[in-house]
Amino acid sequence: MPGTSGRWLYLAAAIVCEVAGSLALKGALYRPALYVVVVIGYLGAFAFLARTLKAGLPLGVAYGIWGATGVALTAGLSALIFAEPLTPLMGAGIAVIIAGVLCVELGSQRARARAAGAA
Repeated sequence: MPGTSGRWLYLAAAIVCEVAGSLALKGALYRPALYVVVVIGYLGAFAFLARTLKAGLPLGVAYGIWGATGVALTAGLSALIFAEPLTPLMGAGIAVIIAGVLCVELGSQRARARAAGAA
């Protein structure tokens, strides 16, 4: 089982693959060859997410970070690449999602510390 850094690298790779697949999906509407990137991106995302879980990161934490980071990056990059709107209200929503994921992560750490103390 990889160390702590390995699980975070797998998670980062899952996020990059998912965002690439999502952005390619929008592009594929006009350039159908990009559907290949969509399939590779999503397959890679799930494969790396599985490796993240196998490396020991809890599902709630991994999925939360994957989802929140993916939403933030996809919204930001789609604003840059496709000139889609990114309003202050949308930014606030992204911030709330990130705050929620941080709460899940901190709660997970606290639960693991309690379990380790009880063992």
